[in-house]
Amino acid sequence: MPRATNNVAARRRRKKILKAAKGYRLGKSRLYKTAKDQVEKGWLYAYRDRRAKKRTFRRLWIARINAACRLSGISYSVFINSLKKAKIDLNRKVLADMAIHNPAGFEQLVKQVTA
Repeated sequence: MPRATNNVAARRRRKKILKAAKGYRLGKSRLYKTAKDQVEKGWLYAYRDRRAKKRTFRRLWIARINAACRLSGISYSVFINSLKKAKIDLNRKVLADMAIHNPAGFEQLVKQVTA
C-alpha cells in the first residue's frame, strides 16, 4: 500500500500562516518556521494590547478631564466625587469629549455640581 501524505491540509495550513505573515521583513514573511513563530507572537501581542488599549484610553480621558477641571478651579477627584453625589451618570469618555469639544457645557456642569 502506498504511503499516504497529508499534502492538501498541510499546504493549506502553511499558506494560512504565510498569508498572515505578509508585510513582515525578510525570512519572517517567507520561511514557514520563522513566520509561524512571528505570527503567533503577533497574535499574543494583539490579545494583550486589546486589553491594554482600554486602560490607555481611560488614562487619556482622566488627563483631559483633570485639565478641564483645573481650568474651572476644581480638582479631578473632587469633581468626580461631586458628580457621584449629584447622581449624574456620565462616563469618563463622554466627560472628556465634552471637555474638548464643548468647554462651555463642561464649565456649566462643573458649576452645577459644585453648587
